[in-house]
Amino acid sequence: MTAGPTAAPTTADTVEEVVRARLSQALGGRRGMLEAAIPTLAFTLLFLTTHDLRLAVTVAAVAVAVLLAVRLAQRSTVQFVLNSVVGIGLGAFFAWRAARSGGDANDQALAYFLPGLVYNGAYAVVMVLSNLARWPLVGFMVGSVAGDPTEWHRDRQVVRLCSTLTWVLALPCLLRVAVQLPVYVAGRAADDASPMVAALGVTKVVMGWPLQVLALAAMVWLLARDRTPVAERES
Repeated sequence: MTAGPTAAPTTADTVEEVVRARLSQALGGRRGMLEAAIPTLAFTLLFLTTHDLRLAVTVAAVAVAVLLAVRLAQRSTVQFVLNSVVGIGLGAFFAWRAARSGGDANDQALAYFLPGLVYNGAYAVVMVLSNLARWPLVGFMVGSVAGDPTEWHRDRQVVRLCSTLTWVLALPCLLRVAVQLPVYVAGRAADDASPMVAALGVTKVVMGWPLQVLALAAMVWLLARDRTPVAERES
């Protein structure tokens, strides 16, 4: 077996162990996922309860600044903290545009939800298509950490495992769109969108971090079985 950045760790005996280690690196582990979730959750809860866009952005920015400061003090990557900035920025921008157009609090809240719906829909489509094409998205996540984006595709066992993991990762996105899109459309058509905004707020919180944790727990369970031996490759 040729040593190098794309080779399986010498201490790994199974495909599941190799993918688990590399996927943990790609997602940032528990800390990385928490850092991406905390500012977004703070912004969402504040904005939907106070309808004060400036306050919600300020509190979320403070949360990001604190998390960044800790990372910088430890001289570790800030990638996972910055992941939340994109989602918050897009939602805040859409809400701001709705306000500038004369929209009331409900219009602004509905506008805030739109980027998330588009993101989940697009992400779900990409993951489903990648599986249908037999180039599962999780494989590229593994490859990006390993140093070669496509080396993993040479191993059918890894492809099969990454395909299963991609379906698990796609499920939360599909569920969010299936539940939230009809509510969003109903809110846009209603004279009083308050009930729909409240429903979207609840589903965004309940189907956000908790649903993602469930999906990741399912992935961890799949990767904890350690049943597929790592095949040795000729140099």
